[in-house]
Amino acid sequence: MATVPRCMSTQHPDNASVPFFASSPVLAGEDEIREAYYAYSHLGCDEQMWDCEGKEIDTYVVKKLLSFYEQYFHEHVLGEDVRLTLRVPNPTVETAEAKVLLETLESIPRSYDAARLFYGRDVSPIFEVILPMTTSARCLDRIYRYYAEFIVGRQHKRFRSDDLSIAEWIGEFRPEHIEIIPLFEDMKNMLAAADIVEEYLSDKDVVDQRVFLARSDTAMNYGLISAALANKIALERFEELSKRIGVRLHPILGMGSAPFRGGLSPLTAERVGREYPSVATFTIQSAFKYDYPPQQVRSAIQHLESREIGSADHVDDSRAIPLIERFSEAYQARVVELAPLINRLAKAVPTRRARKLHIGLFGYARELAGVSLPRAISFTCALYSAGLPPELIAFEALTAEDLDFIREVYPSFDAKIAEALRYADLDGTLASKELRVALANAGHDWEPDGDHLATVRRISESLRGASESLVPDLVLQGAQQRRFLG
Repeated sequence: MATVPRCMSTQHPDNASVPFFASSPVLAGEDEIREAYYAYSHLGCDEQMWDCEGKEIDTYVVKKLLSFYEQYFHEHVLGEDVRLTLRVPNPTVETAEAKVLLETLESIPRSYDAARLFYGRDVSPIFEVILPMTTSARCLDRIYRYYAEFIVGRQHKRFRSDDLSIAEWIGEFRPEHIEIIPLFEDMKNMLAAADIVEEYLSDKDVVDQRVFLARSDTAMNYGLISAALANKIALERFEELSKRIGVRLHPILGMGSAPFRGGLSPLTAERVGREYPSVATFTIQSAFKYDYPPQQVRSAIQHLESREIGSADHVDDSRAIPLIERFSEAYQARVVELAPLINRLAKAVPTRRARKLHIGLFGYARELAGVSLPRAISFTCALYSAGLPPELIAFEALTAEDLDFIREVYPSFDAKIAEALRYADLDGTLASKELRVALANAGHDWEPDGDHLATVRRISESLRGASESLVPDLVLQGAQQRRFLG
């Protein structure tokens, strides 16, 4: 792997503002082609994730990019200077979308042909796919082998013994194989991620392997602290695995602008880079791209592109894992109580991408009476709109010893809480006395953003009164004040 991308532009719909090039507030179709070009050419991202989950997929994205923006891509080779990486459905989990995986994989050789015609030489514009919700090595291996054996491998078959082979008939299929990037999202598999990757690589002759850790769904299901500690444990275990098996592992960390979802924005890029020294690639989500001035966005991306990659921080598992378990339990219990309000407010969150309705089932739902919640961005936006940022949920469950340990291994923790507190309403009905006391004892003062506080209180009044029709506009107003939906 010659060059590992540093900044992966994604299609996560967490932006409050609508990008200037969009034909509608809901990005879809050709707007997402324009977005990819904009991320490469104007913002300086060296990779675009192309999401093939939960929407009408465009399998001609390579052909469109090369034909719409000829000069740029003649100067910046797609697949070499900049990357396009597909995020595919996971058939093990997303059974309704399972065959979309096959359709997506079939498009890769066709994209290769388009690039070869464009460049006049062999170029692989797509050679990696991201598998979300990875739970086993077999999940990864099936995709790797399906592509190699059933897409590329079939080219040598003949229609009859005295007839042409498929390759002689319609041309050869390339690239010969693709790389599968596992994306780990739930706690169990994130903590087991290094073992899963080791098993997957055990029969493959590779030098480099990218690995992807989620933050949003992990935080939503287990809470801010649990998600951060799980990410750090997994990163350290990846580093230990890399040294043991002699394969270079290149971690990707998925982070949004909201502190709860990682807290990566143009204002925090340097801090986040220091916090996760071993991460090779950070996701640049929509709020990062569209809710800040372009020059500020470019400057932050340039920093992430040029930073040195270091070693993973050490985390004491024997202290971290029991803390994760205790905190997750307290967090989940509180979220179950808040679920009706969250679901009510989530309906007012503006749509920013054309996606099929995609309701996530809350972690441990069977133990928690089958509570269903919206996806992480709407979940986070709903709680900010209610005046109880999710970063604060279960804070009162932390002991003084817990806080000492968290501050040692998660240095930006206090900054995350302080940022969330700006948008909280600690005088509101959702903030308990125990939470207020715990925050004060931990040294946190409440200095709210006055404009946002006024918006939150208007939302609360509208929900109680007869003016609920005002809530969507107010939710958007609050998001614009924060510079992220959720």
